[in-house]
Amino acid sequence: MSSETHEFQAEVKKLLDLMIHSLYSNKDVFLRELISNASDALDRLRFEGLTHADLLPEEELQVRLLADPEARTLSIEDNGIGMTRDELVENLGTIARSGTLEFLQSAEGAGDSSPELIGQFGVGFYACFMVAEEVSVLSRRAGEAGATLWKTDGSGEYTLEEAQRETPGTTIEMRLKPADAEDGLADYAQEWTLRQIVTRYSDFVAYPIRLTVMEKKEGDDLAQAETREDPLNSMKAIWTRPAAEVSEEEFKEFYTHITHDHEDPLLHFSTTLEGNFEARALLYLPSRAPMDLYHREMSHRGIQLYVRRVFIMDECRDLMPEYLRFVKGVVDAEDLSLNVSREMLQQDRQIQAIRNHLVKKVLESLKKMMDEDEEKYLGFWAGFGPVLKEGLLPFDAKKERILDLLYAPSTRDESQLTSLSAYVDRMPEDQDAIYYMTGPSREVLAGSPHLEAFADKGLEVLLFSDPVDEVWLEQMPPEYRDKKFQSVGRGEIDLGSKDEKEAEEGDREEEAYKDLIECLRNAVQGDVKEVRLSSRLKQSPSCLVVDEGDLSPQLEAMLRQAGQEVPERKPILELNPDHPILKRLQAIFEEDGTDARLSEYAELLLGQAVLAGGGQLTDPAAFTRKLSGLMEKAL
Repeated sequence: MSSETHEFQAEVKKLLDLMIHSLYSNKDVFLRELISNASDALDRLRFEGLTHADLLPEEELQVRLLADPEARTLSIEDNGIGMTRDELVENLGTIARSGTLEFLQSAEGAGDSSPELIGQFGVGFYACFMVAEEVSVLSRRAGEAGATLWKTDGSGEYTLEEAQRETPGTTIEMRLKPADAEDGLADYAQEWTLRQIVTRYSDFVAYPIRLTVMEKKEGDDLAQAETREDPLNSMKAIWTRPAAEVSEEEFKEFYTHITHDHEDPLLHFSTTLEGNFEARALLYLPSRAPMDLYHREMSHRGIQLYVRRVFIMDECRDLMPEYLRFVKGVVDAEDLSLNVSREMLQQDRQIQAIRNHLVKKVLESLKKMMDEDEEKYLGFWAGFGPVLKEGLLPFDAKKERILDLLYAPSTRDESQLTSLSAYVDRMPEDQDAIYYMTGPSREVLAGSPHLEAFADKGLEVLLFSDPVDEVWLEQMPPEYRDKKFQSVGRGEIDLGSKDEKEAEEGDREEEAYKDLIECLRNAVQGDVKEVRLSSRLKQSPSCLVVDEGDLSPQLEAMLRQAGQEVPERKPILELNPDHPILKRLQAIFEEDGTDARLSEYAELLLGQAVLAGGGQLTDPAAFTRKLSGLMEKAL
């Protein structure tokens, strides 16, 4: 039987070298590409069988793998549409000519019966040269009697010859390179290696993938070996089925399968994106926060990307924003702009549209849980609330969707969290701001002197103590339901208009304490920007206030830990004009404005204010000595 030798079109040797060494980062994907091609061939046969039933085989449409460890060969066989001699030349003799793409374009007018084809780049077949020294393709077109054998070693030539094949379909046989761990080459003739790769990449391919396991006795050759066929893929792509037809047990089993988390998920939901392009998703919320949740670069993302049920990417970071990194599940796109190796996404409107749709559905599902089962939602918030609040950091107009989901402690009931929506509903009609305070811990905030005037007037204040709160509330305080956010520890506080009598009394206090305030300011001027009388203190003698536009102490500390330069900032020291300490200091000042005790008391009032705000003293030993001296004199 004669054979013909042909040269590849284009500079094939250079192109093959490029693909072998640069195109694919993971050698295992060669099997994914070949199985995808086989699945496409089965789709095409099934499609043509709609009008030519005689083309369909009697046996089940399937993909078979056959490995021979001794001969170092691996075969991938399908009983699909097959190829003619001319098609082998056109599709395999020309790099990057995609018969799949050409056929898909011709089938666009076929409506719902059009097959779902995966390979659209025409280079997937050549991935086999990453692992093979020689490749042969035996193919017989459905409806024809003859077959053709195409063979190459990846150099600039390939051979074609007539051959025989009992049934239509295609068999690709590879003579494998030696296993080389350093070069990323596993032993692809081993059963366990093939099982692992198929489970990872092709588990949900719509056709059965079976491995023919050869059991040869000592001294037997290949023809005498006994064989068995083991199924490799589950084909259980439950996201393609209506949710009503999938049991809760199946949803839980699939969650465990893709995440290896053996705890039941907190929530799951399916969603479909339709329009110019289509995608399906099955998403889960875990019941417990993972250990790496707050280590962004190290954290494992749970969104797996498939294209027509073929695995593409394990951690698809482009499809879910950072603040939803805890969401697990799968996204299966009908068509997606991947790079030529199908290992990276191209940044285009498809990706953004899918991402926007998923974010919207996740937030809607959280809101539904919050409205229907608040106790369950609070369990979620305890584990993932700080991460969800990271979504308030970007400068966009979609923050209200996250603010709708926000919970925080408040002065109304420190043992219970309240939603932001419920807080606004309880606000008095004349209250025009959402009062809040940030600090290092819930306990420190609850005892803060800044809250005294608000408690005196019965005004509720939200308490934020997560590190992210310092950032989103500081960078650009948002509005919620037309109410602005106002910090109770920043700037001047106006809790309502004063009558004429109260205004006059305040003016008299300002005038009476004017010289004392100046004296105390001189004593601590190296540590504070200003000393002034306070309208927010009722029981405590002093507190520190951040001026408008300045960074909070907590945010300053965060920036310094991140290695950033922080501009020098000094707080404002506020003093309670009604407190006995200030009245006694006024009496001392009136007796002797140079009394040394005034300076010491100024430093003690400053230190007390620092500690009350959860801060750290610059010189604790000096503060202790002054306090001890004061106690000694008092006793």
